[in-house]
Parts: sequence; structure tokens; C-alpha cells
Amino acid sequence: MPRLKDFFELHFIVFLWGFTAILGKLITIPAVELVALRTAITALAIGAIIYRRGTPFWMGRVQAIKLLGVGFTIAAHWILFFAAARVSSVSITLVGIATCSLWTALLDPLFSKTRVKPHEILLALLVIFGLYIIFQNETSFDSVLGITMAIGSALLGSIFTIINAKLAKRIPSTTITAYEMTGACLGTVLFFPFYTMYFTETGQLNFSLTSLDWVYLLILALACTVYAYTASVRLMQRVTAYTMNLTVNLEPIYGILLALLIFKEDEQMSAGFYLGAGIILLSVFIYPILEAYEKRRKKLKQAFPD
Repeated sequence: MPRLKDFFELHFIVFLWGFTAILGKLITIPAVELVALRTAITALAIGAIIYRRGTPFWMGRVQAIKLLGVGFTIAAHWILFFAAARVSSVSITLVGIATCSLWTALLDPLFSKTRVKPHEILLALLVIFGLYIIFQNETSFDSVLGITMAIGSALLGSIFTIINAKLAKRIPSTTITAYEMTGACLGTVLFFPFYTMYFTETGQLNFSLTSLDWVYLLILALACTVYAYTASVRLMQRVTAYTMNLTVNLEPIYGILLALLIFKEDEQMSAGFYLGAGIILLSVFIYPILEAYEKRRKKLKQAFPD
């Protein structure tokens, strides 16, 4: 049975996740270098946890290559996520990321070879309508580029989430994270030559972190990644999936409110943006409710067939 402190901890974890885009914007080095450092610190920290707990680590060469490959997807996901916050705003980025759960709803049937549910199609159309309103009102190049990158990041996030859901059934979660963070770091490093050639003005990497950058980076890697991830897995043993999903949907709300508080006028958007964002967030909140209703309906149908 979940305890009251479990619910408080769950909200604190979601609060930390909502804080990641803000930290990404506060840290002064570019997004690619930031992802390289974040994944390296996270991989080392998770490795230390595995060593201390004695968790099985070696999964065989084939499985290790698969997990490292998923890490490449995570690297691209985070690079797009932090880059979106840099070119536009935290609010725009978090609204784009809010489409992740609906991407998952649409893509999961392709991976599991099941039918797409009608309510998922309706919610996807509602998200598209919300995005249409945002694009109609936020017409600057930076805003359009930012939300496009954030939606791309959400798509990549949904793909590795689906893959991880299958892997977690047979591999310890900390082991998965250690391999994937290593893969994400490796993927980012392999991207360096292409990145410096085409995406930097000087043709050089920038790892010039200030003392405050290091503080933000350690919070991002240790608190928002290592702690938040391991604690969320632990809470899943006591909190229902419905409660978990519904609470996680608060991430963009926490993030947008924090961004308005910290960055003030830089995060103030048009009325059309908030209308479109509200429609997207409404669809995200409705999804777990409809899923729970659909599951109850199926159980009743099985218990009382015609």
C-alpha cells in the first residue's frame, strides 16, 4: 500500500523532471557538450550503485550492443531537448515534450503488433489541433524551430521508452541505465566531429564550465537523473501505474510555472500559445483516465459476457 510520503516523493520526482529544461538553459555550454557530460556523470554514478548493490551487470555481447544502441537514441533525444530550450524557451520545449505519452500510445501498437485504440486516435487529433493553434500564434523562426525540435525529442523519447518497457521485464533497471547512459555518452562523442564541422562557429568543442555550471550540472545528473530514476522505479512497487502516469503528466505544468518564476518576461507567451498548450496538456491528462475506463470496461465484459 502506498504511504502519504510516497505521494510526496512522487511529486518531488516529477518536480525535478520539470526542472531539467530550466537547468539545461541555465548551464552555459552548448547542448551537445552538456549531454556528453550529463551522460558520463550519470553512467559513473549508476555504475557505482551497481557495484555497491552487487547487481548483475554483464548481459552478453548481443544484449550489450542493443542497450548501447538504445543509448544513441537517448543521446539524440536529450540533445534535441536541450537545444530546443536554448533556441526558443522552456515553456515551448515542455509543451513539445508533453506529446511523448501520445507518441507512445500511437507507436506502441506498431512494436507490439496490436490495434490502435479509437480514443488514442482522437487524443492524437486533439494534440495536432493544439499544435496548430501554437504554430498559428508563435510564428517566429526560433519558436517554430524550438517546438519542432521538442516534438522530435518526444518522438525519440517514446521509442526508447517502449523498448525499455520490454527490456525491464528481464534486465535490472540499473543495469539498463548503466549501459544506455554509456551508449548515450559514446554516441554523443562519436557525433563530435560532425557537430564541430557543421554546427559550431569556431569548429571546436566548448567545455568551459563556470563554478555555477558545475553545480547545475551535478544537480541535473545526480538529482534529476540518478536519484529521480531509481526512486521512480522503487515507487512503482507501491504506487499504481495509473497514479504514476497521471502525476508524471504534471511535469510540463511544474516546468512552465518554474520557468515563469525564474526567467520572468523571457517565458511570457501569447494567449494563443497558452490555449494550444492547454489543449495538449488536457489530452495528456485525459489519456490515463480513458485507459483506466477502457480496462474496467474490458474486465466487466469478461465477467459478464453477453
